[in-house]
Amino acid sequence: VGVESVVAKRRVVSHVETTAGKIECEYFVNCAGMWAHSLGKKSKPQVRVPLHPCEHFYITTKPIEGMDPMMPVVRDYDGLVYFREWSGGILAGGFEPVAKPAFLQGIPNDFQFGLLPDDWDHFQVLLDPILHRYPVMETANVHKMFNGPESFTPDGHWNLGAASEIKNYYVAAGMVSMGIAGAGGIGKYLTEWIIDGMPSIDLSSHDILRHVPHHNNQQFLAERVKETLGNYTLRYPTEQRYRGRKLRTSPLHTRLEVQGACFGETNAYERPMWFTNSHDDYLYNQYNSEKGKGTFGKPTFFDNVKEEYWACKEHVCLIDMSSFTKTEVKSKGPEALEFLQYLSSNNIEQPIGTIIHTGMQNEFGGYENDCTIVPMENNTFFMISPTSQQTRSLNWLRKHRPLDGSVEIRDVTSAYAGINVIGPHAPQLLYDVSGINTSRQEFKQMTCKVIDVGFASNIIAMRLTHSGEDGFVLYVPSEYGLHVYETLVKAGKDYGIRDAGYYALRELRIEKFYAYWGSDLTTHTTPLESGREFRVNFEKGEFIGRDALLTQRENGISKRFAQFFLNDFDYETDVWPWGGEPIYRNGKYCGTITSTGYAHTLERMTCLGFVTDTDSQGNKVLHKAMHEFILDKSAKYEIAIAGKKFPAEVNLYTKPTVYQNGEPVFIPAPKR
Repeated sequence: VGVESVVAKRRVVSHVETTAGKIECEYFVNCAGMWAHSLGKKSKPQVRVPLHPCEHFYITTKPIEGMDPMMPVVRDYDGLVYFREWSGGILAGGFEPVAKPAFLQGIPNDFQFGLLPDDWDHFQVLLDPILHRYPVMETANVHKMFNGPESFTPDGHWNLGAASEIKNYYVAAGMVSMGIAGAGGIGKYLTEWIIDGMPSIDLSSHDILRHVPHHNNQQFLAERVKETLGNYTLRYPTEQRYRGRKLRTSPLHTRLEVQGACFGETNAYERPMWFTNSHDDYLYNQYNSEKGKGTFGKPTFFDNVKEEYWACKEHVCLIDMSSFTKTEVKSKGPEALEFLQYLSSNNIEQPIGTIIHTGMQNEFGGYENDCTIVPMENNTFFMISPTSQQTRSLNWLRKHRPLDGSVEIRDVTSAYAGINVIGPHAPQLLYDVSGINTSRQEFKQMTCKVIDVGFASNIIAMRLTHSGEDGFVLYVPSEYGLHVYETLVKAGKDYGIRDAGYYALRELRIEKFYAYWGSDLTTHTTPLESGREFRVNFEKGEFIGRDALLTQRENGISKRFAQFFLNDFDYETDVWPWGGEPIYRNGKYCGTITSTGYAHTLERMTCLGFVTDTDSQGNKVLHKAMHEFILDKSAKYEIAIAGKKFPAEVNLYTKPTVYQNGEPVFIPAPKR
């Protein structure tokens, strides 16, 4: 029976039209394997399911004398190959470094359970390590080569969850052979998604909302999956994909490339991660496969980022932040304000030009978005969200907007370039190019003005930097982006101006104990658990997640976001933490590291993560004063990195950064 279309009424699943007739349904799950991409197009609006099939090869031998039927499955990751017993012989296959996309003109209508033509030349890169690992294969008689299509996603992760285009349309696809191993869990958590609105564990790395429209492009997918099939390849921290790159770029991209920018990709957007004057370093991190060997220790760009870090603290730096998600929400009357008040846990009813950091919580209190909102003129609000939130944040807004059409929501990400001007000389530099008074009394922290820079107008200037350092983020109409950048560079020469990348920004924010969406903040962490209760306004009235947060405030929490400084850690020779490392409290596992960075000011490796209290049965223990549990003088913390435990000092901030006479004042928790 063939599916002809998935019909939606008012963007809600209604029924499925098949070759055998109509099937009414309240929910639809697209788990059609390599057909999931084309099935997603059989609806109005079309549903994006980014995946593409590749040819996957393995061979089987005839029976081999003495073959043990209980031989375990063997995976040789260095050789990129796997083995198992098969009918008295051996089945051997692998995942080659450069795959061969299948069905470039689309999957034939009559293809089912079929095989593709043999290709021994393509298989040779796997045959050599097969013969090396299992010499018996040299004399074995090959029974057959199997070449069948398997589907892969652009980033190698599964596609799971609720689609953004149609309500009650779910996806479970792009799992390759690992779908066999994950099937039970996928069934469980997709069921929770349907019934409860979200799974009980964090599956954000597999959530289909991580994709943008570009990811569903057929030609892009065919190119990218040549690389993502290689799931046995050892991937190093900070390593980037190299196929299907250089598409979404800012107006500054070419200029920064000439300046030695080494780019990374987030949501298909090219972002400068660090800068180099070395041609070898430049090639290491650009758009080609000849990148050399990575490392789990001190990164090759350490000294470059260190220079950028100190320039941000002592002079002035420019960071291209054009990739941030930008959204405009407006209405004729107060509807936009009422809408954002209901979605936001902070109070959005503030004077025009006020910068408001807020979460948008789900009904369980977890973060659906961590964003910055600025009330502008004429019932308009300008919202900034993380780059990876482009689809998710728009989906959350559109999912809850009034049905009467009174609120207009526009994605204006491509309409603005973003330039972060960081450092103690940033105020004087902005004054030089704009003529506006940038004193802390006239241009206060967490406020916004619309200004001119050079010959360019209508620039949204915000006094914040996402790093804890003084400065401004300028959101510049894209056509003026290069002009504003060059104006700043020319005027900033006497201030020691230079470019910096996202790695320097990361070091600054981790040192300042700032949490970021995607790594520290997820749908399963709340403001109370992440130390952000000060950004929740319970008195303003009803908002999504309010009841859950009030319950937490009343009953207590079982985990809390903390900062750790490692002792006895040699950043030159020790394996570095990169996230996911276990935290131990008095020898007992109590949580996981979420972000890491080297604090150059303190000259210490710094980690952020959540500390959880559980009883002997593994049940969570609630605390109304979780900071007392974490800061208890008898508590000794360790972070395990590559099998070695490092003692760590713990730190909490019980209050936010505040400003006195325009100057920032950090109020830490009592030291122990």
